[in-house]
Amino acid sequence: MSAIAIMAAKEIQEGLRNRWVLATTLLMAGLALALTFLGSAPTGSVGVRALDVVIVSLSSLTIFLLPLIALLISHDAIVGEMERGTMLLLLSYPVARWQVVLGKFVGHLAILAFATLLGYGAAALALLATGAAIDAASWAAFAAMIASSVALGAVFIALGYLVSALAANRGTAAGVSVGIWLGLVLIYDMALLGLLVLDQGRVLTGSALNALLLLNPTDVYRLVNLAGFANVSAFSGMAGLAGSAALSPTALVAALVLWTALPLGLASLSFSRREL
Repeated sequence: MSAIAIMAAKEIQEGLRNRWVLATTLLMAGLALALTFLGSAPTGSVGVRALDVVIVSLSSLTIFLLPLIALLISHDAIVGEMERGTMLLLLSYPVARWQVVLGKFVGHLAILAFATLLGYGAAALALLATGAAIDAASWAAFAAMIASSVALGAVFIALGYLVSALAANRGTAAGVSVGIWLGLVLIYDMALLGLLVLDQGRVLTGSALNALLLLNPTDVYRLVNLAGFANVSAFSGMAGLAGSAALSPTALVAALVLWTALPLGLASLSFSRREL
């Protein structure tokens, strides 16, 4: 077994021991089920498919919940082990520092992917058990939403690792992580909306809007779940903005990959240069 796989298995075992996997899965399943049965109730009167409304509801939940969970499980991955003194023991084995970072990342991503798939999957199965009609297009949109949710989680795990590699202590890492969550999930979109209202289309061009959307992974996630699914995007507050943004699904997926790879690479580089 490679060093990366061993590190990933170690993180998964620790997640099971600390009940991170159970807590995350139960939280996501509980919220997903609540949104499913509360949000799909009026679909018959407005003529939309139940799963389509669930997709929009879960996408909105994901934007707020998944980045926070990802940062919580990753912000002390490096600095925490350094403070506890376990990192010196770990590096006494024949393993490179970049393998430590990548292995931990894979382990944490596996935990998040499992919780997302099981939690959101439970909501879809519960909806199916009620006898709701679900067509192939809705299932495809649901699968795309789960895959993009895991990708969004990967972005924030990578950002958490970068913070952990740079922070002097766990307290600082936690504070910076909360700041990143507030900035990217809440403040950025409010500032962008204010800018659009003030600009009124006079200066801000379509290309500039595309660039501003790509600078925030949560906006990229929104657009990924709107692109190509007209029956879903019609119910989202981002539908108008998605229509104005000329970004292809390929460009959006590439942006999420870049948002993951760049912080993870910087985290590996920073950790490699850091003194223990």
